[in-house]
Order: sequence, then C-alpha cells, then structure tokens
Amino acid sequence: MTHPKSIAMKSAKSFLPAPGIGLPLYLTTFFIAFAIVCTSCQKEVKTSATSITDADASIIAQENAAADAEYEDLDELAFSADADLQVSASSELGGTANGAGVGTGLRVYENLTFKIGPCTKITVTPNDTTYPKTVVIDYGDGCICRDGKFRKGAIILNFTKPLRRPGAELTITLDNFYVNRAHIEGTKVIKNLTTGNVHQYSVVVTNGKVSWPNGRGFTYAKTKMVTQTAGMETITIRDDVYSITGRSATSYANGVNVVVNTESPLIKPVACHWIVSGVVKIKINDRTLFLDFGNGECDPKAWLKWNDQVIEITLP
Repeated sequence: MTHPKSIAMKSAKSFLPAPGIGLPLYLTTFFIAFAIVCTSCQKEVKTSATSITDADASIIAQENAAADAEYEDLDELAFSADADLQVSASSELGGTANGAGVGTGLRVYENLTFKIGPCTKITVTPNDTTYPKTVVIDYGDGCICRDGKFRKGAIILNFTKPLRRPGAELTITLDNFYVNRAHIEGTKVIKNLTTGNVHQYSVVVTNGKVSWPNGRGFTYAKTKMVTQTAGMETITIRDDVYSITGRSATSYANGVNVVVNTESPLIKPVACHWIVSGVVKIKINDRTLFLDFGNGECDPKAWLKWNDQVIEITLP
C-alpha cells in the first residue's frame, strides 16, 4: 500500500517518552496531535462537553501520551526488579551472579541498571530470599537517568512473591515522584493470572493524577491485560515479547476526555524499541482516529487513519 505522507514525530515537552513493554497505549495518543495538524483547515469541533481547537488537541495529545508513558514505564521497572531479585536469590542459595554469593545479600541489579542507569539508590526489605518483599527505587533530590529524563522522589514496589509465579501480586506506589517538571501520582497493581502455559498479567492504575507547577493537570485511569508470548524460560527480560490489550481514560477539568482502546492486540518485544503490530482506537471528545502499527516488522513505521485518510508515521 502506498501512503500519501510521512511525518516525523516530536516528543512532548514536559517529559520524554521511553521505550518499554508499556509503549502501546502511550504511543497511540502521541500521534493525534499530528493528525490534527493535517486537518487544520477544518473548523473547530463543537462537542457537548467543550470546544477543542487544533492547538488544544495537540497539547492534550502530547501531555496524555507522555503521562501514559510514565505509568507504563513502571511495568518494565517492576519486571526488571523482579528479574534481579531472582538472580540474587539464586546467588544467595549457592550460585554466583556478578560477584554476589552466599551471605552478600540481594545486591544484583543488572536489569534495573540497564533500564535506569546507576544514579539511584535501590534498597530491598527484607534483604534475603523471603517474601513479601519491598523494593524502593529512590531518586533522592533528583538525577538524570539513562533515558535522559530528570526524576526525583521514589518508586515503591511491594511484592507478595516473585512476580513470575502464578498468583503473585505487585503494588506500586509513588512517593513525591516527579519526571522533569511533572508530578506523577497514583497506585498501580499487577497480578499474575498465569494458568498452565498461558502467562498473563492484569494491570490496573487507580487514583492517577498528573500535574505541573502552573496548575495544569488531569486525572488518569487504566486497565490492561498483558500476555507474555516469548521469553518465559529465561530470567532476563530482554527476550520477552508481550501481547497487550487495554483501555485508558484521561480527564481534564475543562471537560476534555481522551480515551484509548485496543482494537487488536499490540505486540511489543522488549528487544525492539517499537510496537511491531496491532491497532488502537483514539478519541478526544468526538474526534476518532485509528493507529495501525504494522505487520510485525521491528521498524519505526505506523499508519494513522481517520475518515478516508491514511498517513505513514515515523515513531520516535
């Protein structure tokens, strides 16, 4: 199929998106802004809730996309921490990993360091092989992480047992947590629903809120189902592949609502920076678009579709 136009995307100003297993729902809304640009000759759209100009839609889309990225990024941090705990526990039981051995405590953070860089303080309580267990990723007064974002505050992970075990539950809370200038709040719960050979997780975000120093902000909620389709046999997360479906809803005080729904499962290999296939439906009040991520190739191409128009997009 020949597509009429290719657009290179820019990241949101408030905080830059980073790739991870949660990419699907944050990238979807990111591209609305640029579809709006393509239809800028149209008049403002009036809705029962509020009027949205092209400029407003652009800002809203980028803010929502960047916020969604931060909530999704918590998933990959959680799975990275869980992988490190299992490597360390193996070490404690007699093996070795990166120099850690019996009696040294859980100090192996290869996956977390790969994800966020060495600028944080990571603590584990209790610092042994027992559960339940709490991992605190503390950015202190702030530091620049591997992905170039400035973070401060702490992410607290409470595991009932190793996350890859059926029935495990992880609760993620945020303590005075900021990404660049955005204050991120809320609670995220990940449950392992694995049965037999089907490795599956439910993810729910409640009481989500994003706010900026100028008073602008919105509330946020999300539910999704994550099915792991590859990489179950290894501890490392780098060979994992996930199939994701879900829904997110963002609400501004002025009546603007952004809703993202999965139309067909989104496939995201951890080893690839981009979603490789799947379709999402995006609505900003009464504007509706679809984003198609392609046929499985690991490349930065996607296609934004609305009415009878199709635009090829280069993902960031």
